[in-house]
Amino acid sequence: VLLLFLLWPLCLLSTCPSPPLATPALGSRHPAAEEPPTFRMVQISSFANHSWARTLGSAWLGDLETHSWDWLVGTIRFLRPWSRGTFSKEEMKHIQALFQFYLHAFTREIPAYVSQFQLEYPFEVQISAGCKINAGKTSELFLNGAYQGSDFLSFQGTSWVPSPGAGSRAQNVCKLLNRYRDIKEIVQTLLGYTCPRFLTGLLTAGRSELERQVKPEVWLSSGPSPGPGRLLLVCHVSGFYPKPVWVMWMRGEQKQPGTRQGDLLPNADGTWYLRVTLDVAAGEVAGLYCLVKHSSLGGHDIIIHWGRYSILLILICLTVVVTLVMLVVVNSWFEKQCSIWNHVSPYVPSTVFPVGANTQDIRSSGHQLCLAKESWIKKKFMEKWKTNLKQFW
Repeated sequence: VLLLFLLWPLCLLSTCPSPPLATPALGSRHPAAEEPPTFRMVQISSFANHSWARTLGSAWLGDLETHSWDWLVGTIRFLRPWSRGTFSKEEMKHIQALFQFYLHAFTREIPAYVSQFQLEYPFEVQISAGCKINAGKTSELFLNGAYQGSDFLSFQGTSWVPSPGAGSRAQNVCKLLNRYRDIKEIVQTLLGYTCPRFLTGLLTAGRSELERQVKPEVWLSSGPSPGPGRLLLVCHVSGFYPKPVWVMWMRGEQKQPGTRQGDLLPNADGTWYLRVTLDVAAGEVAGLYCLVKHSSLGGHDIIIHWGRYSILLILICLTVVVTLVMLVVVNSWFEKQCSIWNHVSPYVPSTVFPVGANTQDIRSSGHQLCLAKESWIKKKFMEKWKTNLKQFW
């Protein structure tokens, strides 16, 4: 809550330019066209008592974490190769020094105001600040503060505003902060000028990763029965990037109102996973299908019908069973033929083979020939089975 008191010495250590009349042009297209590019810095400061405090920090480009704060060393961790954006090493070094000063001063000064603002140990202060660039290339800054996990105050326009329901404590803090015009100008400068410039550089430097498109994999399954005579249909969508995706259970052109969407969960490779369910009567599954829309599909939506999926499973199972039976039969036949060959090879007339040929070598060669033919036939069967399986899918 005392962020504004500490921003003033931060700006004294740096060269703060006046806010520009226009925002710098974007250097790249944001991958999620539905949302404007946003750069957000998060600070979580925990105070156990008057002498113990810890601060965690991170920075995010949309849903992608780009920076973190090493609390023990007091340095910025660059989590992506392009996390410095287009800023020089000297600029980043200067910014790191500012954060070091700010966070040290924040954890040192907050206990001095515990009595004045009626704070009670242990408590936690959370701050989220940053900027976003809208479609019209205009920038928008934001700064929100929370106390004990509840909204406390925010910076709106040129003033500090208490959050609804935050009580008289937040109102008193905002009244005090609004007296300092210079500090409000510093917030506008840092978040309204420096932040959009850094965000533009991030979008430019990280373009190849931010604009990558990965198509989703979609499959259906059934979940635990919700009740007698009912089915829980599950549509799994996995491995897609970027994050925005649209998934719905449909019948014809009608969206099914009972569709329930789970949380978007990250995969280890940076892609996303989503689970969408539909509770439906067992006799009403005909015509239902899962529809998936994603930017990587280029307008070619994925549609998987529940009935078609069931038939597909049956065909796959039948194909596997038939193939296994045929392999057993073929293997048995070749073993029988090879056994016959090994039995009769010593009695084959000598005129069949060149003079001086060794009978043992002939038997060995014949056996190897049988095995080679057997292996070749099995391989052909497996290739045919894989081809049929792909066609079914």
